[in-house]
Amino acid sequence: MILVSRDLLPLPPSDTGVQYEDCIKDCDKAVERGRELRSDFKMVARALTRKGTAVMKMAKCSKDYETAIETFQKALTEHRNPETLKKLNDAEKAKKEKEQQEYFDPQIADEEREKGNQCFKEQKYPDAIKHYTEAIKRNPKDPKAYSNRAACYTKLTALPEGLKDAEKCIELDPTYAKGYTRKGAVQFFMKEYEKALETYQEGLKHDPQNQELLDGVRRCVEQINKASRGDLTPEELKERQAKGMQDPEIQNILTDPVMRQVLTDIQENPKAAQEHMKNPLVMNKIQKLVSAGIVQVR
Repeated sequence: MILVSRDLLPLPPSDTGVQYEDCIKDCDKAVERGRELRSDFKMVARALTRKGTAVMKMAKCSKDYETAIETFQKALTEHRNPETLKKLNDAEKAKKEKEQQEYFDPQIADEEREKGNQCFKEQKYPDAIKHYTEAIKRNPKDPKAYSNRAACYTKLTALPEGLKDAEKCIELDPTYAKGYTRKGAVQFFMKEYEKALETYQEGLKHDPQNQELLDGVRRCVEQINKASRGDLTPEELKERQAKGMQDPEIQNILTDPVMRQVLTDIQENPKAAQEHMKNPLVMNKIQKLVSAGIVQVR
């Protein structure tokens, strides 16, 4: 099958469109001939993959990635292999980046964010989310839009979405205090008081006098101390324990052989327990267990 063999040769070394067009024509003929002869699906797939690669080379100038994507998809229906799949992913990524670049407009992003702010003031949170989402599409690097959308999600108790946006906000600008107040608020509402406290404290490293962060620390400490004093109602304790047992960090502490011995000593060997408490790392883990309601102080 001469056409397929020719197709399997390396692509032309230069970036001249004519050579790539000739390569594409050869690939089309190879696919057509291969199907006429009922050749191995792998051979047809390789011809299609080679065609898609040539189209991708041309797309560097034309920016037309759709044809390459369609070609790679056809190749994968003939024979699925990692190389073609990677080429498809690269083409889809290039297309997405191109679309984002064409859509990028900081001025429109600011306008959409302001529209979102107005909707937020009017408590029209779903509408505000639409405007913030558009602002993010127009300028994906703006931490304020993520921060504001996180606030909307929190108001709507869509806490996982709010947490994701808050974390993205912090990723874009680790010095922006609002990112930490948003994330801390979500964690507080999720009753993850230890994590919320850590978030607020991290924010204070960047803005030591921020009142929202300071208030967040105070609220978290109140909730943590409530467990330490044993002031939780039976319902609160049961809820906190159930949530704590779902926390991977709590699970790791409880399965740690050293901590299991520490917990045993707390119950059976007070003298040994006192020695354990001198270790700051052990004390920190015990405090997390107390906060989660797993260990109770009498």
